[in-house]
Amino acid sequence: MADLAGLIREADSVVALTGAGISVPSGIPDFRSPGTGLWTDVDPMEVAHIDAWRADPERFWSFYGERFQTLRDKEPNGAHRALAELERRGKLDAVITQNIDMLHRKAGTADLVEVHGTIESSSCLRCRARWALDEVRERMAEDPAGVPRCDCSRPLKPDVVLFGEYLPEEALERATQLCAGTDVLLCVGSSLEVYPVAQLPGVTWRAGGALAIVTMGPTPWDTRATVKLDGDVVGELEALIGAL
Repeated sequence: MADLAGLIREADSVVALTGAGISVPSGIPDFRSPGTGLWTDVDPMEVAHIDAWRADPERFWSFYGERFQTLRDKEPNGAHRALAELERRGKLDAVITQNIDMLHRKAGTADLVEVHGTIESSSCLRCRARWALDEVRERMAEDPAGVPRCDCSRPLKPDVVLFGEYLPEEALERATQLCAGTDVLLCVGSSLEVYPVAQLPGVTWRAGGALAIVTMGPTPWDTRATVKLDGDVVGELEALIGAL
């Protein structure tokens, strides 16, 4: 922890990269943990692929709507708040997140790059109208099949990146630029294995920046990280705030 605090204290630029592990303490399961992951007992290619949305929006929204509902009342935890505090102190330039759960924004992070999109809204791919999450829930409840529909009658698609879709070009480009220009990339709660986001530590590494990893379990970058902490993300980041 002293090494991590020193690394951040001496850096001119720090960027955070977060994955599903930062939201687990808020009661949001990750994707693949046996017995608890979001993909337990379901094939994501059948329910969370863009082709599944096109072919069977009723089945798609039956799966997604239930999970949207579970996220409705989730609140940021100490790890989210710690990153927001680092930003307020001028120690963190931005947060790049793989998460769609809105918790960084709720915690107060101002400069947030959501490379996998967000559940905050859904859009119509025909007329490009966009609807906020509460409105989407109301439209789901009103539709006999449970499918939220645009005023033009087309099914809405959540503004998240589904399997079979490319990441938003603007978000990925911004994330890459941030990682190329930072002195320290602080990776929190991510296995760093899901591409194309998994390439970002390499961007920092090749540019001469340092990697600091705070996550349970191994990552492909552990041996090249200046600091690797395996403890609970909330405890580790709250301790970091105290150490600074």
